[in-house]
Amino acid sequence: MQKLVRDAMTANPRTIRREATVKEAAMLMAEQDVGALPVVDSDQILVGIITDRDIALRVVATGRDPLSTRVQEIATTTVSPAYPDEPLGEAVEQMVYRQVRRLPVIDNDRVVGMLAQADVVHDIGDKKAGKLVDAISHPAPSLSIP
Repeated sequence: MQKLVRDAMTANPRTIRREATVKEAAMLMAEQDVGALPVVDSDQILVGIITDRDIALRVVATGRDPLSTRVQEIATTTVSPAYPDEPLGEAVEQMVYRQVRRLPVIDNDRVVGMLAQADVVHDIGDKKAGKLVDAISHPAPSLSIP
């Protein structure tokens, strides 16, 4: 039986509103022990993603103030989500193609989960896990994940 995204994703992740400050995002990431947060609008619709790397490179490295910089100013807004009933292999291919370690999982435009490289690695065997990590870090011609 083919594995689906819902089988590997972390359900009901914390999200952050786009109007929140970068400091609030960083504090929530620390509290939740995560490296990324889906960014939502007032209707809880996915509008982007913010990562710890975004904070380091777009705020800290450039000398911006995390207390006054809003999440929407630095979040990545061109996000390709995954879907709960999508085959896991297709989502992994998207991660490899886009060179990302995390995909927000949406249903009716609302965030219902996060699929992280670590979730997939946990769900597959050791040999395939090594190939996955390498493929996400360095593009490969193709990768077959169940």
